[in-house]
Amino acid sequence: MNILITGGAGFIGSALCRRLLVDSDHRVVNLDKLTYAGNLASLRGIEHLPNYRFVHGDICDQAMVLDLMRAERIDVVIHLAAESHVDRSIDGPADFIETNVVGTFRLLGAALEHWRGLPVNAQERFRFHHVSTDEVFGDLPFDSGIFTEQSSYAPSSPYSASKAASDHLVRAWYETYGLPVVLSNCSNNFGPFHFPEKLIPLTILNALQGKALPVYGSGANVRDWLYVDDHAAALECVAFRGKLGESYNVGARCERTNLHVVETICDILDAKGLRNGGSHRDLISFVTDRPGHDRRYGIDPTKIERDLGWQPKETFETGLARTVDWYLTNDWWWQPILDGRYAGERLGVATKGAT
Repeated sequence: MNILITGGAGFIGSALCRRLLVDSDHRVVNLDKLTYAGNLASLRGIEHLPNYRFVHGDICDQAMVLDLMRAERIDVVIHLAAESHVDRSIDGPADFIETNVVGTFRLLGAALEHWRGLPVNAQERFRFHHVSTDEVFGDLPFDSGIFTEQSSYAPSSPYSASKAASDHLVRAWYETYGLPVVLSNCSNNFGPFHFPEKLIPLTILNALQGKALPVYGSGANVRDWLYVDDHAAALECVAFRGKLGESYNVGARCERTNLHVVETICDILDAKGLRNGGSHRDLISFVTDRPGHDRRYGIDPTKIERDLGWQPKETFETGLARTVDWYLTNDWWWQPILDGRYAGERLGVATKGAT
């Protein structure tokens, strides 16, 4: 297959690129605008492969995307390109509307024209896989409920509202134009190569530097945590074997409070003897909660487990231990981020709490 991945220099996109190119005959074309969170260093291990190509470009440029699809004879589009940080969406929602809504609209337009021009056998194998988030479903009570594929949309932030809009556009292009689409909505991802504004890498790197570990409110907000390589495996399943027009919720049944996540990282680092005098927990600092902070997300992954045979390999504990070890031994990746263009802008300030 010739696969176009949008946003392939991001956290999840780079994990998917790496997965699809291991012992595979697939050709992967990575289209990424390289905004602040796009990092080609995340692709260092595959950039030399003959069946991999990086293209610096914007999904809002519909003519360029169409030319690329035609030139590369794309069979599968896996659409990950998105602005994804809730705090940033609160401060500047316009970029989220432009990328997540308008960008998806332009990408759908290119995909539809490309698909219509394919010979019949190529049309039959073409897929457009739209990757979304559980945040489109809104807020759950702490003690009940779980998101299924039938859950109503009730986004709480500009970010989740923009992703909800893009989900609806993709479904409309399937119903109205017959574009062969599949969708997936995932829970919070974590793992190696995660940009340091998000809760887990921010906590690890702040702890290593002896800085405060900020937690929103009381830290009681709950998220379902999914190791990124497990998510990449799920995306592969949905893209190639998902039923057209269907959506699949991807989660690991690993619900944890934000405070528990931060404390567990502290305990892992304490066990390694990395802090002289006291525990890393002493660095935890509770900060003012952000507006519209959803209490809890919980994902029911029964459908993808039953229909596609996907199962996560990592638990929260094993995945987190692997993640901490990766950050401890790969400062070549994260130190330039802290030292470079992002340093002093927002890290540990507006991003203080996490997801």
